[in-house]
Amino acid sequence: MISIENLVVSYKKDIYVIDVLNLEMQKGKIHGIVGLNGAGKTTLLRVIAGLKNPIRGTVKAFGETKFRKKIAFLETENFFYSYITGREYLSLFKNNDFNNDDWNTLFALPLDESIETYSSGMKKKLALLAVIRQNKPILILDEPFNGLDIESCGVLRMLLIQLKEKKTIIVTSHIIQTLTNLCDQIHYLEKGKISFSSESQEFDELEQNIFKTIENRHQTLINALSEKLQ
Repeated sequence: MISIENLVVSYKKDIYVIDVLNLEMQKGKIHGIVGLNGAGKTTLLRVIAGLKNPIRGTVKAFGETKFRKKIAFLETENFFYSYITGREYLSLFKNNDFNNDDWNTLFALPLDESIETYSSGMKKKLALLAVIRQNKPILILDEPFNGLDIESCGVLRMLLIQLKEKKTIIVTSHIIQTLTNLCDQIHYLEKGKISFSSESQEFDELEQNIFKTIENRHQTLINALSEKLQ
């Protein structure tokens, strides 16, 4: 279980990206983090992963505050060394029980070619294989479906559902339907706090509330602008 208590995070003085956030995420579930742009989703993930220090508050996993080595983190944009192949990249993550070729049958990547020749979608699939290869008890995936084709999205969804029995999985996505089709719980991040958490049977209501919020925020302006086009 991951437990977050009274978390406060800031990049500028007196401007809080995360503001007294509290959240618990159980093992054996896929947890979705959703929110509008600028809500703090990536910041929250980076704090959990130990890549950003909070001003105050605690993040614990397995009852410990130091658990960075137990996390595999897929960032939105992944870094790759120049002039190495996909196979050489995967070899950076030690796991003798992970057979690259067996796992690559899921994504059909040209592992012996330079990563510089890969498309953005191929790079995302390579990064996903690297995250899985690490075999950590916590998987944090920031926008893992970005850049993937329809088949690869389906494969990733099936894989995460299979892995959740052994791991705690946290996923973000700008596409709410991606999360409602995958997650056991979705946590809505708004103004630096978790406004509410929804179970799978409540996802329809969650989706309606999100779109209603968006409509209320923008409908008047859209009406006024569209009238000028007539």
